[in-house]
Amino acid sequence: MAEKSKATQKKANFIVSFAKGLKAELKKINWPTKDDVFKQSVAVVVISAVLCGFIRLIDVLAQYLIGTVSSIF
Repeated sequence: MAEKSKATQKKANFIVSFAKGLKAELKKINWPTKDDVFKQSVAVVVISAVLCGFIRLIDVLAQYLIGTVSSIF
């Protein structure tokens, strides 16, 4: 019976220790501000739109070139 109690106590100590460590680590996190998140989100959307346009341009040019070359043969 005493062995069960020791094992249970060990598990409880581990859980408490883990929770305290987790809380300490969460305090170390440097969370971004709303302004930072907004700026980074705008940057992602703008870069995505530019890359989308660039890929579309390459696609249109490739279709034109392939159509031109295939019409020759």
